Amino acid sequence: MDTALRDRAADVFGWDLRDAQATVIDAVLRGRDALALMPTGSGKSAIYQVAGLALDGLVVVVSPLVSLQEDQVVGLERHPDAPRAVAVNATKRASDVEDSWDAIAAGDVRYVFLAPEQLAKDEVVERLSEVGVSLVTVDEAHCVSSWGHDFRPAYLALGEAVERLGRPPVLALTATGSAPVREDITARLGMRDPLVLAAGFDRPGIRIEVERYADAAEKRDAVVEQAAAASGTGIVYVATRRETDEYADALRARGKDARPYHAGMRVRDRDAVLHAFHDGELDVVVATSAFGMGIDKPDVRFVLHADVAESVDAHYQEIGRAGRDGQPATATLHYRAEDLGLRRFFASGSPKPASLRALFDAVPASGSIPRSALADASGLSARTAGRAANALVEAGVLDDGPDGLARTDGGPTSAEAAAKAASARADQREEVEQSRIAMMRRFAETLGCRRQFLLGYFGDELAEPCGNCDTCTSGSAHEDAAHGADGAHDDAWPPESIVEHPEWGRGTVMSTEDDRVTVFFDSAGYRTLALADVEGRHLLERV
Repeated sequence: MDTALRDRAADVFGWDLRDAQATVIDAVLRGRDALALMPTGSGKSAIYQVAGLALDGLVVVVSPLVSLQEDQVVGLERHPDAPRAVAVNATKRASDVEDSWDAIAAGDVRYVFLAPEQLAKDEVVERLSEVGVSLVTVDEAHCVSSWGHDFRPAYLALGEAVERLGRPPVLALTATGSAPVREDITARLGMRDPLVLAAGFDRPGIRIEVERYADAAEKRDAVVEQAAAASGTGIVYVATRRETDEYADALRARGKDARPYHAGMRVRDRDAVLHAFHDGELDVVVATSAFGMGIDKPDVRFVLHADVAESVDAHYQEIGRAGRDGQPATATLHYRAEDLGLRRFFASGSPKPASLRALFDAVPASGSIPRSALADASGLSARTAGRAANALVEAGVLDDGPDGLARTDGGPTSAEAAAKAASARADQREEVEQSRIAMMRRFAETLGCRRQFLLGYFGDELAEPCGNCDTCTSGSAHEDAAHGADGAHDDAWPPESIVEHPEWGRGTVMSTEDDRVTVFFDSAGYRTLALADVEGRHLLERV
């Protein structure tokens, strides 16, 4: 990396860049697309911020949450010598938005933070194009992927928006991304020969534990006891909004300053909890998965899961919020096998065919209809209309453009055919989601090293048990029955290699153990196959 840029990054931001960061910065400054997968807290934002020091045009940063955008703007403002940053979103007053656009047009702004919905607007794209965009950064890029645990349909139009901006380099950033998610990100963003850099997913300072229970009340008491006895700030993740209140009440009764957090709270109440958490005024936040992206507190000492997460991806991202200061931290899953039933329920179900037909009929044969008008036009509730629209968009039956939803060119013309296509896609997604839950069960019930399992899931295998998880401490990780993802068969089935199965079609190898291989299939999700069957029956063929 250019020494002058390194020196300027140190002067402006006070950063001594890591090699991985410098490699990605070099790539985008040479005009190459890049996908950077780095653990939470590893400095992904520094990549586009430092690149912005060397670029002449705008750096557009697409971020899914207003709070994330505002945090990044405030973070840049803390460095007086950094170029100016603004956020343009629907929460701001019209006068403030126009002031921002005036500053952008005058060349006084280098970083512009937008939600994906903003880039779907013609006037936004036109204004950006007039000024000139040098880099488009997609933060939390796993939201682009339909296989990602935070899939957002609004991200699907980003590839088209990039083309309309003159096709500047695209930088995608995420803290989680198994091989299928990476492939989906690069395809959906239309990335060209991208540099794909995975900086390693291991967070060795976090002790990983699973505690198993047969009784729900026993599990609940154990969660409260661990959180109440723990030192420092922590997070307790639960599955439902009701549980956030119940656990927070129980912890306050034990003398902890604990508060609930979930998506159903008023925005100002959520913001109050978030600010108190960041300012060190709380002991524990009890939250659903809504307490997610943008949680950037370095000294979280514990993350407890009172319920299983919906996927290994989500679990690993949530525990990654602990110990970002490099000091020891604990991540404990309190597990009952029966709790998987709730996750299966959340993962099941798709819009009814009648809803899909009504929504499709509400979209004109030519032209488009704004999303805000879908409920009235279809006769559905706003929530049902939104779910049906997303299902039809994901199935490729409808396009989600700057003016709203339109029928896809060459797509189905009848509501019946459109509903069938969307239902088939929804069934496929449900099968994938159910396979993710099965992988969570394997993680919770493995006798092997839990860190080996987690890293193997992301194709980042660990040759030996980690020594800092409960199965390593108990000794079961070293037993013959442990089946650690140690890469022993990588010569035959290396992670991320593409294979073909006679029933499930094309898949991506995730990891190998001493007697099995785990593969992700687009059509069927995660499947674990015995190596004896694979080799004896020729179930997989390298592509």
